[in-house]
Amino acid sequence: MAAAVRIFLLLLLLLGPGGWGQAEPPRDSLREELVITPLPSGDVAATFQFRTRWDSELQREGVSHYRLFPKALGQLISKYSLRELHLSLTQGFWRTRYWGTPFLQAPSGAELWAWFQETVTDVDESWKELSNVLSGIFCASLNFIDSTNTVTPTASFKPLGLANGTDHSFLRYAVLPREVVCTENLTPWKKLLPCSSKAGLSVLLKADRLFHTSYHSQAVHIRPVCRNARCTSVSWELRQTLSVVFDAFVTGQGKKDWSLFRMFSRTLTEPCPLASESRVYVDITSYGQDNETLEVYPPPLATYQDVILGTRKTYAVYDLLDAAVVSNSRSLNIQLKWKRPPENGYIHYQPAQDRMQPHLLEMLIQLPANSITKVSIQFERALLKWTEYTPDPNHGFYVSPSVLSALVPSVVAAKPRDWEESPLFNSLFPVSDSSSYFVRLYTEPLLVSLPTPDFSMPYNVVCLTCTVVAVCYGSFYNLLTRTFQIEEPRKGGLVKRLANLIRRARGVPPL
Repeated sequence: MAAAVRIFLLLLLLLGPGGWGQAEPPRDSLREELVITPLPSGDVAATFQFRTRWDSELQREGVSHYRLFPKALGQLISKYSLRELHLSLTQGFWRTRYWGTPFLQAPSGAELWAWFQETVTDVDESWKELSNVLSGIFCASLNFIDSTNTVTPTASFKPLGLANGTDHSFLRYAVLPREVVCTENLTPWKKLLPCSSKAGLSVLLKADRLFHTSYHSQAVHIRPVCRNARCTSVSWELRQTLSVVFDAFVTGQGKKDWSLFRMFSRTLTEPCPLASESRVYVDITSYGQDNETLEVYPPPLATYQDVILGTRKTYAVYDLLDAAVVSNSRSLNIQLKWKRPPENGYIHYQPAQDRMQPHLLEMLIQLPANSITKVSIQFERALLKWTEYTPDPNHGFYVSPSVLSALVPSVVAAKPRDWEESPLFNSLFPVSDSSSYFVRLYTEPLLVSLPTPDFSMPYNVVCLTCTVVAVCYGSFYNLLTRTFQIEEPRKGGLVKRLANLIRRARGVPPL
């Protein structure tokens, strides 16, 4: 009976003072969004943002229960009296000239900057401990941050959240440009999400796809924000962002069409059950309404317009919380396809496949008179297999010449009888009129020097190996094939008998 009473009292405590079945509304929320932006260069940018907001005073309240906000980061804020924390891990460089202005800019490598509360007495010691703890949380080399690479800016890096003061002595900033971002950094970053990578937009975060991109940047931003319009109370906001740029020509096999499955090898099946908002935005600003050459499938149920970075943008909105968005197969694969080839089209590029096919780049351009056009292609040197080197590898490797086909305006009008009298030229260069003539030119082949190994080393290794094998094999073969026989000792000859006679005469034992 006493045990039953204790259980009953425990249930009452769990239910709270509100009564049976009445629970306190959650004080935290999660919003997730994905923005897909076709870039001017033909690539595709995908930006994830997971926003977790918690209506709690971490540094004043004794918080012991965490629901959506990561406990590791919550305890970090309380222990080191942080006002703001910003960490980014980036691989590659954002090409503003070709891709436009990014949503979130970050330097290559690791960047960390933090604002501390005014109650912190030793900012440098707290900064050192903070970088070491973050190094363990995100499996990064942030423990190499010390006084040699830490600065205190006074003009840049203002607080992004609520700031009662701007005393820059409580700000620390450091960058590790040589930090390499890999799966070890992405895995702990995904574990901070409420749904991890099990549901919602995070199912698209597949490491083997995200790290085979032209640009990869993941970040964590923590700041205090106003809880209401009057800002009488404060909430904590955690923003986890991830930006990647996919090469549309590589992922699309030479076409500018793209889809979620083609980029991420996965599709969206369901939203995160803990999220209050889960949406996908597709930038359709550049698609003209009068002469639209692109189509987005499935057709969006709603659109959204806003001024982003000084430009009015139009987005197709896909709300995963809307049952009509996800099909009966519980799979959403957003696709963008060309209705027809664009007039006066882009560049035709067919990427190469190692040891299968070369690169193909074709450009249809119109050049003004007396102009100079330069075409440059970036490439990376790689090591070949030792069987693929030519007999004179130090001479270099040749790249086939470029082909220039042009329709040049004619200065002198040709007479029809001239072409009739020259059937050879008429068959090789047919033209419809005499206002222009066709010319095909070839450039010189390009000689590229590639890293060449020391080919004498295989010879030395072969000689040494053959010597060792010959010695070992000869010894083992001799031992395995030799026949051993035991010979009986002989009784002795004439010399031995004479020696025994002498020894007997002298009284010495015989041999």
